[in-house]
Amino acid sequence: MVRQPAINAQHRAPLSTERIIETALQIVDGQGLSRLTMRRLGDALEVEAMAIYHHLPRGKEQLLDGLVAHVADAPASLSPGAAGWREALRGWARSYRDRLLSHAGVMPLLVTRRNPPALASTAASLREVLRQGGVPEAQATVAAHTLLSYVIGHAALEVRGTGPDGETTLTAAEPEGPVDWEGRFLAGLDLVLAGVNP
Repeated sequence: MVRQPAINAQHRAPLSTERIIETALQIVDGQGLSRLTMRRLGDALEVEAMAIYHHLPRGKEQLLDGLVAHVADAPASLSPGAAGWREALRGWARSYRDRLLSHAGVMPLLVTRRNPPALASTAASLREVLRQGGVPEAQATVAAHTLLSYVIGHAALEVRGTGPDGETTLTAAEPEGPVDWEGRFLAGLDLVLAGVNP
């Protein structure tokens, strides 16, 4: 059965890769990664699923790569009025953690799929902030990778350790009760940043 064009089709934004990725992200955020299908995505976009393949020829694989790139690509910068490179990176890390947690459904993809461009550009921006702060190139490269790995790893553990109702899922390693995830994150972040010396 061929779907009839929606009455409001003429008022709908044209189909684009960006619109497809944004709509897919809304599905993942609202319903979970397992609910993302090309048919469900087509319904949300009010187009036939096959229309999506004009923008994403590799289909679902390209869509998943696009979700990772969209969430993972978040460059850091050292603005002229910043208090210093450590404060700039602390602000970036907090913002990046919030971004990852707000798109928790994408986290399994981020930690299991290969997507060098998205993470490479983010790491390059961290390295540049460190270099601007006087950190030697070789150390800046290691520090950027370590910081990025810390934020992603902590967010992944936080998503895994938090139940659907927002409560902490207790394990044998956490007998004291609910985990202060933000406090733990900030304490670890300070340790990572303190280990970098120009």
